[in-house]
Amino acid sequence: MESEGIVYLNGRFVARGEARIDPEDRGFLFGDGVYEVLRVRASQPLFVDRHHARLTRSAGQCEIAQPFDRAGLEALARELVARNGISDGIVYLQITRGVASRAHVFPPPGTAPTVYAFARATVEDPELWARGVSAILLPDERWGRVDMKTVNLLPNVLAAEKARRAGAYEAILVREGVVTEGSHCNAWIVRQGVALTHPTGPHILAGVTRDTVLRAAARVGVTVEERPFTAEELLGADEVFLTGTTTGVLGVVQVDGTTVGDGRPGPVTRALDGGYRALVEEEVARARAAVAS
Repeated sequence: MESEGIVYLNGRFVARGEARIDPEDRGFLFGDGVYEVLRVRASQPLFVDRHHARLTRSAGQCEIAQPFDRAGLEALARELVARNGISDGIVYLQITRGVASRAHVFPPPGTAPTVYAFARATVEDPELWARGVSAILLPDERWGRVDMKTVNLLPNVLAAEKARRAGAYEAILVREGVVTEGSHCNAWIVRQGVALTHPTGPHILAGVTRDTVLRAAARVGVTVEERPFTAEELLGADEVFLTGTTTGVLGVVQVDGTTVGDGRPGPVTRALDGGYRALVEEEVARARAAVAS
């Protein structure tokens, strides 16, 4: 079991073992909540603006009170990072509709949301990025509004477990023949030097890392098309890669037992990985300068 650590719950920083959530919390009973995951690099929470905007959008779409402005979200993240001594890792934040007698309709006005957050260290294995990973294709059985970052993740959990049991890193999801995204990552392919990714909309989450990779592509001279692509296109692609907060840019070298390209992360994947990492380091420098000013 991980070391206990300090978490945030409803305005207080407490040891994780002391944190208590009411069993009638709607997040527990209904999955009635939203969440965000921020990357931490060199003790700096990254891309706070984008994460705050997405959290605010998800909460607004669900009609859940979002208690943090942008500065408040960053302050919370920094405090958790400092209290837990995190250098590289994540900050997780979850907001539910709060505690009320179990009923499908919303609780009475004024019911306080439940706010929970923690920071956790992560360790990157360079060999994983050097050699790439495998994936499997599965039907996309999620609900129709995955653009809202809610805690309703059971289909993702089941897909990820199927991938694990198959010895794969990720399950890439397919809806009516079209690739949407992975169970916890955005999915991309490369054909004739052009990177393709599903356009934003109700069937994918608008990933913060995805957005950063789009910016990196412009820098490193990679053409990107945001358009749907099929499972058949993926299986015949020159390159396949994943993007996500904890994944960065990660090459996929095998899908359903079929080798992608020459079985190694390809040149476009490597270029975008380099461009993404450069933007991360620039964000680290910007965040440090903002604190110092």
